[in-house]
Formats: sequence, structure tokens, C-alpha cells
Amino acid sequence: MATIHEFGPYRLDAEAVMLFRESEPVALGRRAVTLLRLLVEQAGTPVSKDALMQAAWPGLAIEESNLTVQIAALRRVFADVEGGATWIETLPRRGYRYVGPLVAAESGAGPPTSPAPTVPDGPSLAVLPFSNLSGDAAQEYFSDGITADIIAELSRFRSLFVVARHSSFAYKGKTPEIKRVGRELGVRYVAEGSVRKIGSRMRVTVQLLDGASGYNLWTERYDRELEDVFALQDEIVRAIVAALPGRLEDAGREIARRKPTPSISVYDLVLLGNERWRQLTVKGMAEARQFFRDAVALDPQYARAHVNIAWTIVCDVFLESPGMAKLDDALSEIETALDIDGGDAWAHGVFAQLLFLRREDAKAEIHFSRALALNPNDADVAAVFANILVYWGRWREALTWIGAAKRLNPFPPNLYHWYHALALYSGRQYDEAVKTLMEARSPDRWSHSLLAACYAQMGRLSEARSEAEAFVTERCREMSANGATPPANTLDLVRARAERYRISAEREHFLDGLRKAGLSG
Repeated sequence: MATIHEFGPYRLDAEAVMLFRESEPVALGRRAVTLLRLLVEQAGTPVSKDALMQAAWPGLAIEESNLTVQIAALRRVFADVEGGATWIETLPRRGYRYVGPLVAAESGAGPPTSPAPTVPDGPSLAVLPFSNLSGDAAQEYFSDGITADIIAELSRFRSLFVVARHSSFAYKGKTPEIKRVGRELGVRYVAEGSVRKIGSRMRVTVQLLDGASGYNLWTERYDRELEDVFALQDEIVRAIVAALPGRLEDAGREIARRKPTPSISVYDLVLLGNERWRQLTVKGMAEARQFFRDAVALDPQYARAHVNIAWTIVCDVFLESPGMAKLDDALSEIETALDIDGGDAWAHGVFAQLLFLRREDAKAEIHFSRALALNPNDADVAAVFANILVYWGRWREALTWIGAAKRLNPFPPNLYHWYHALALYSGRQYDEAVKTLMEARSPDRWSHSLLAACYAQMGRLSEARSEAEAFVTERCREMSANGATPPANTLDLVRARAERYRISAEREHFLDGLRKAGLSG
């Protein structure tokens, strides 16, 4: 049973290790929430520094200053409420005491059911990849990185529907008619721009256009030092929101992200790493992980670099890399990231996938829910959640979430089609699953395997065997290229994936289709 502590406008979910103000999650690290839980559970009673440090840093020898930093973070949060800055009392040389509003505790029936995804009826926007005008093709990663960060920041506005990066980048290197972009992506507004990086300075030009008419609504040019890239991104986001008719939210509010790193070199390393992991290859993951580790070495407080190290390890597991790093290493990195920035949606999404791989499913769903609450426009998290729901035996919910992901990402990567088809296969909708897989730009090894299973269940055995042979050939070639030895029994090629199913009947159904298609073992 989950315990909820309520005080003032706040709710502390002890099992989820999350603090909410009304229904909104509060950006706090896990250690800060752990300390708060201990204080409110002993409300009005002094709690020693030793007890607090042991609760938040079990088994670690740390400086007392670490505790001071976390208490200060709690006080900053409560300072938003009248009198809240005094809720945690310092007891000199002894510890701290919670003296705020009365605390009420109640028990719930476990983690909350994930909310059904909805597509906003309000303004919708796509940000096209900014053109690189630096005269150096090697600088593409920089203009792409700025575009991706602006998309991520705009996605935080709940009143705004923002198309995912993958679909926006389908127009990279092209000069499409804005009205066609608006029509194809299903958005009312389109932002585009350019980046010129020269020496230690950059010039960024941005314009906002009406997707229905193609008319220019707003244009601005910014000349800045490279070191000001994060402040510039926030300024552009505020300006775009302010230019939209109706001014969705107070665009003058402080963007909910502090400056991630003071070093443009560190930012560069993370952008380069992002380029590598998006290749979704074993080699690309290893190269990306090294870039992220180099970034952490330069700035240990850059949360995104820690998250991305964990992400490459999670991807290694999903890619079944023979030389993958340990999940415990990923856990350490993600916990560090959440201590630095507990309100990062991407971090919670990565943590959720890591918890699934560790078979901590209840916690995984909690962090999926938090990621989607923090950023309801994150198509990738919605799509991955759909995939995980299939393995939990909840394929109907999975179909709802993959539908939302495809709306946010109208030109989805092939992986989305696999997630969608897998849910349909679990629902015994084989014909629809085949149609969905055919939407992919080109079939990969796993598409061949699922097509084989679908055709076999439909009784189309000739097509099933053909797809099965294609799968075995491509999967064995991939394993050999990665230095692994292909198994003698071809059904063992899918064992690791089959083991993701938590319900034995669903696992057997997955394997049954492949057996019928001709895989042995």
C-alpha cells in the first residue's frame, strides 16, 4: 500500500518518492524527497543530522554540506507558499524539525493508473530544423542540437501541442512550402530559423509562420556569445510563445530549467554523443557513451550527461549488445542525474525503462507517469510506454498510447510501427499488424520476425517461412558483426525478447507464431 502524506497544498507520495503541489509534480531530487519524508513522518520532533544523512545516503560517508544543500532546496520549494520558508526549522548542532501545517497520512492501493493520453485542442506547432549557415558541414550537430533543445523546451507548455523532433527533422535540408508542412504535420504554426557559428559567437535567426496561410507572424535575429546558448534558447522559447495568438501561458515566466552547464565544450560533447546514439547501433552507443563520460569529467553537475550515459546502457540491453555495460552502472548514473534535477522528464523516462529491465514494474510505471506529466508532448516516452504495456499484458492501453505517439510524431521512426504491430499481435489482430509493419520505410530484422509470426498465425505459411528466413539471416549477420556467436536453435534468437513478457501465456503466444513460421528450438 502506498502512503501519501498531505500538508498544506502538498502531497508526498512515499512509494513513488515524489512531491506534488496539488496535482503538479514538484522538481525535487530523490534525496531531497527522502529527507522530507523523514521530517514529515516525525513532524514536530527533532531529527538528527546523522539520521537524515543515513536515510538519504545509506552506507555513504558524506560531508554535512550535502545535507545543507538538500534542506535548502526544500526550503526554496516551500517559499512559494506564505510562511513556507519557515516550515523546516534548524536546530543548531542537532538537526532539523518539520514545524509546518498539520500532516495527514493516507494509504492508497499502489501506483496510480496512468492517465489516458489526450491531444490538445489548442494551438499546435512544429519547429523545423534550423539551417546551418556556418559554411562547415561538421557544424550540423550544433544547429540540430539547438533546434532539438528548443523543441524540448516548448514541449513543456501544456497548452501547446508540439510535434516531435523526428517528424520535424523529416524536412531537414529541404525548403518545403509552409502550408504543406502545416497540412502534413497537422499544425497551425511553424517555426524555422538558421544558425551561423563563427569563432566564439553565433547568430541565430528565427521566424514564426502561420501554417494555414504561410504568412510571417514574427521574425527576430539574435547575436550572442556561444557561452550564452542556453539563455538564448530560453529567450527564443519565450518569444515564440509570446508571438502565438492568445499567448498560451505567461511567456515571461522563468523557463523551468536552470542553465545546465557553464561550459560550451561540455554542451558540444553531449550534442556529439546524441548524434551517435541516434544511429541505434552497438558501435554508436559505445561512441556516444564515451562522449557523455567526457562531458561528466568536465562538469559532474551536468544532469543530462549522466542521464545519457544511463540511456546508452539501457539501449545496449534492448539492442542485445554482447559487451554491454552493467545495469547497476546505469542506475548509479540516473540516480545522480535525478539528484541534480528531479524535474527532468527525459531522466524519468530513461529511469522507467531501466526499472522495467530490472523487473521493478510498479516503480517503472510511476516514473513513466511522471515523465509524461512533466512533458505531455514527448512522443518517444509515449511510444516506449506503449511497448512496455504490451509486455505487461495491457495491449489495449498500448494501442491508445502508440496512437498518441504517432499523432505527436506524424512521420514516426520504424520502431513506432514495431511497437504498434506488437500490440496488435497481442490482440490477435494479425492482419492489422501486418498492415502496420508495411508502413515502415524498410523492414528490419525484427519487422521480419513479427511479420513471420503474423503470417503463420493467419495460416499464410509460405510468406511466414520467407519472412522467418529473412529474420534469421539478418539477425545472425548482426550477431556475428557484434562479435557474438549465433545459436544453433533459431528460436533462441528471440529468447531475450520473449523473456520481456511478464505473462507466460503472452510469451508463449509470441513464440508460438515463430515456431509455426519455422524457427526451431
